[in-house]
Amino acid sequence: MIDVRFSEAELEQRREHITEFIREQVDAAGADGAVLGLSGGIDSTLTAHLTVEALGAENVHGLVLPATVSTEDNMSDAERVAQDLEISYDVLEIEPIVDSLLEAYPEVEGDREAVGNARARVRAVLNYLVANHENRLVVGTGNRSEAAVGYFTKYGDGAVDCHPIGNLYKAQVRQLARHVGVPEDLASKTATAELWTGQTDEEELGISYETLDSILATHVDGPLSVDATARVLEVDADTVERVRAMYEASAHKRAAPPAPEPLE
Repeated sequence: MIDVRFSEAELEQRREHITEFIREQVDAAGADGAVLGLSGGIDSTLTAHLTVEALGAENVHGLVLPATVSTEDNMSDAERVAQDLEISYDVLEIEPIVDSLLEAYPEVEGDREAVGNARARVRAVLNYLVANHENRLVVGTGNRSEAAVGYFTKYGDGAVDCHPIGNLYKAQVRQLARHVGVPEDLASKTATAELWTGQTDEEELGISYETLDSILATHVDGPLSVDATARVLEVDADTVERVRAMYEASAHKRAAPPAPEPLE
């Protein structure tokens, strides 16, 4: 595999670059701070640390948004992050809202993907409800690895005002988290979006983050062909092609909704 991790000097540069980015985004919007969802996972944990560093704890509001499929450990970790950073936070149960959607359209009952995405979109609505009320920006927690292959919910966890760690591969997220002082048990924990019971990111993606990061860095974001990438990384060409296909198929998720070209 290709090592995408930063040098020590690069780590500190990234830390400063991201915190400055957060400050610039909030200042440009004339906002009073930031709202972000806390899942107990490494992405939201790192983002919370960097947002507090950028804005101060008093200007960051965390939302813990459990559903029936959320594990107690993850929700406990989410609250622990808020408490360790000394930010204000609320715990808002989303399942009653999801249930009301299923009552309105019962035909979707049992469609795991549709209901899972509905949970992500309900969380986005609550993030913006609080952010609008408090004149804050919604800070996203998505990383480069997941964005590149469309592993996020359109208008769900992708519905944010800015993506501070959006240019970091998953390995870099974990590395930077350790650099800024995130406890090791959080920095190394198994990633899960918790959209349904027992879900893990790598199992759903069908590929490890180490392999995904390497393919993205050398092929999708890099200069190597499918065959050259497969040879360098010692993986099947089919795996490289599948990542490329995921990247291309999810392009619509990373772009603004299209409109027809204006008529002359």
